[in-house]
Amino acid sequence: QVQLVESGGGLVPTGGSLRLSCTASGRIRSINTMGWHRQAPGLQRELVANIDSNGRTNYADSVKGRFTISRDNAKNTVYLQMNSLEPEDTAVYYCNADGGFYSNLPFNSWGQGTQVTVSS
Repeated sequence: QVQLVESGGGLVPTGGSLRLSCTASGRIRSINTMGWHRQAPGLQRELVANIDSNGRTNYADSVKGRFTISRDNAKNTVYLQMNSLEPEDTAVYYCNADGGFYSNLPFNSWGQGTQVTVSS
């Protein structure tokens, strides 16, 4: 089983910044893609950004130029630096990771979510 523990959410004013972190633990042999999704009340969960093991990144159009995703493979940790936050960024942010165990079984796991609230 893989555990993803997120941190860094909170309340910030419009234009503020936050940095989210997510660390994966367990009998992990390798992690392919790590990413962040978000879900606002009444809306579907959507991809914010992800990054593969080679550092290739993918961003939602709504966050390009404002958010930066990065990872530390040695620590099984992914980060999301969020700048110029807008009230529309208010949501629960979920970490996601997929990869393989030492048993060669695959995994695709989610964190418990961290609340990000941007006040207008």
